[in-house]
Amino acid sequence: MNKATLNVVMLIYPNMTQLDLTGPFEVFSSFKELQIHLVWKDMAPVRDVNGLAILPTVSMAQCPQADILFVPGGAGQLPLMEDEEVLTFLRGQAQTALYVTSVCTGSLILAAAGLLTGYRATCHWLSLNQLAFFNVEPVNQRVVIDGNRVTGAGVTSGIDFALSLMAEVFGTERAKLAQLRMEYDPAPPFIGGSPAKAEPELVAQVRELTCSFQQQREQIAKKVAAKLIQP
Repeated sequence: MNKATLNVVMLIYPNMTQLDLTGPFEVFSSFKELQIHLVWKDMAPVRDVNGLAILPTVSMAQCPQADILFVPGGAGQLPLMEDEEVLTFLRGQAQTALYVTSVCTGSLILAAAGLLTGYRATCHWLSLNQLAFFNVEPVNQRVVIDGNRVTGAGVTSGIDFALSLMAEVFGTERAKLAQLRMEYDPAPPFIGGSPAKAEPELVAQVRELTCSFQQQREQIAKKVAAKLIQP
């Protein structure tokens, strides 16, 4: 990269999943060339889905143009898919961004803005199929890179996503340094953190527990997609 400073614009919003944001934030913070901006409509504290308060650093109206645009996921993704102020902001930021990125269901917000049409992308496993409503090719991978679109799967993939992106931007060696600094050496206590590895009864239990919300998410995704792709 030739620019001395790259603007990383990270959207925050009510009822997001904070780890979608804070995992990548930790990785990005290792690179002095990155100027990170946490942006929302105003400067009031934003609470994640579990009540953790995060302070914006800039409002949408005052936000600089992104070199890297990032959108996290979470339950608050549903209203944002129909929030024209947010979608217009993302479209404007994406016009000149070097990378347009997301983690988890943040990809559905990007899709609702028309920013993933024709691309390959990933999402949380429970919602992965919904990308297809937007003429996006769903890919069941931890991180998907398609041109300048970089997407991460569910929640904990945010660190993998950010390290992969940093390898694209600054090279593998610097990304490996950041990984070591963080002691990112996953050794989960249980095998089964994905539906491919978990016991079928656990997968069924998660699907049952989230069924009502997932139906709501799918209805909104179909509704928004129908408006987006109509002639």
